[in-house]
Amino acid sequence: MAAAVETSCSEFLNWDVESSVCNELKQEKQLSASQRRFYSFCRRKSFAVFVASVQNGCQDKGTESWCCCGQTFSEHSAIHKHVAKSHNSEVQQLTEAAYEHLLKQLEQEAEPPKECKAEVADISAWIPDISQVSEENLRNGPGKVLLYYHYCLLDDPHVICAWQKALCEKLHLTGKIRVAAEGINGTVGGTHVATDIYISAMLSHPVFKMEKEDFKTSDGGAECFTDLKVGVFKEIVPMGVDPDAVSYKLAGTHLDPEEFHKEVEALLANRDSSNDTILLDCRNFYESKIGQFTRCLAPNIRKFSYFPDYIDQNLELFRNKKVLMYCTGGIRCERGSAYLRSKDVCKEVYQLKGGIHKYLERFPEGFYRGKLFVFDERYTISSNNDVIADCRYCSLPWDQYELCSTQFCCQLVLSCPSCRKKGRTACCPSCQRKGETQDKEASDVQHPKEECECTDTRARIPQDV
Repeated sequence: MAAAVETSCSEFLNWDVESSVCNELKQEKQLSASQRRFYSFCRRKSFAVFVASVQNGCQDKGTESWCCCGQTFSEHSAIHKHVAKSHNSEVQQLTEAAYEHLLKQLEQEAEPPKECKAEVADISAWIPDISQVSEENLRNGPGKVLLYYHYCLLDDPHVICAWQKALCEKLHLTGKIRVAAEGINGTVGGTHVATDIYISAMLSHPVFKMEKEDFKTSDGGAECFTDLKVGVFKEIVPMGVDPDAVSYKLAGTHLDPEEFHKEVEALLANRDSSNDTILLDCRNFYESKIGQFTRCLAPNIRKFSYFPDYIDQNLELFRNKKVLMYCTGGIRCERGSAYLRSKDVCKEVYQLKGGIHKYLERFPEGFYRGKLFVFDERYTISSNNDVIADCRYCSLPWDQYELCSTQFCCQLVLSCPSCRKKGRTACCPSCQRKGETQDKEASDVQHPKEECECTDTRARIPQDV
């Protein structure tokens, strides 16, 4: 029974624990990824225990009901909503107690953590000799941000993870790196000297047969990230589909920027006639909102893990069509195009090699207009002066994101300087009202998820058929 309760209540308690730029900036005392998983586990367990505690002891066979606060609930969803809304503080207390108990248990266990597996391998041979490079050149001076990925079979991702962590720390790089059995995906920032050494180390590694062209660069540095996060995951880009079920090897045909540019040019030339081509943006809605290719289809999805469901619910849209896909750096298209091809409905599936990054290097004034969203503290980079978005409040052209000013909300908001001066700094009216009272009702209790008009009114999976 407890297991059933826990499973059915998960929709109310699944915290968004992805390493998003919003959480990094909002949480001063951020838990590590493993700690967040443990805490989320304790939260679900505590919620299930509380729900079970108010279940009626005497009930007819085959029926269930719960009594709480003088009310009787006969459906799981009803009692779960009630507990989430009215008993958050009690659940929070149970969660903290369970979390502390779990941590003590883990500390007492003799089994070493998985990360220790890397100690078996000697990674020193993969660490470059930088004895002739001064700390000053590694820490200070002009810098850049690297964006890259590479699919290949890794026999022991934990060894690669340990090497990446040691390499980045030695070069004083910050950023985020995902390692999996299927390859590596990363974005790091540092000085020009440090990032050049990092690229050389990647190119010389015996497992990664990479080329310099695989690295996308932009102006920036170590200050573009709050810290360094390197971890081992099931997927190097979180689509939520087992790589063994849908492999990157099924990806669509790669088109270099010149070839992709010609395809888009041909699509735009046929504006007034029927055509069978779809220009598909694989990114999230807040990315395409401030920059996109002319005449594209940009799904209104919040996470890439929603992309497979979007494809499933809009299959007829792609039937017998030629699809041109693009994303920031290319990696989401690798898995996204593979998933679309696995449905066997499209006539042809192509993807932009190197993503928007590489396209803008070749065509800064091409068919991509507006800003390019990036997942670091810069939020955007640009190659043209077009502003295709507008202020959330006054509708004047504006495309500079800021975090919602309301505590616990991680939505991004477009609010122009004039509106911000008037105090319009929240993502929606409900958050604006919360912001006006949060100082008076300050609380240390963290809410299980973001709840505002932005999240409540947007369909999780839009229907574009």
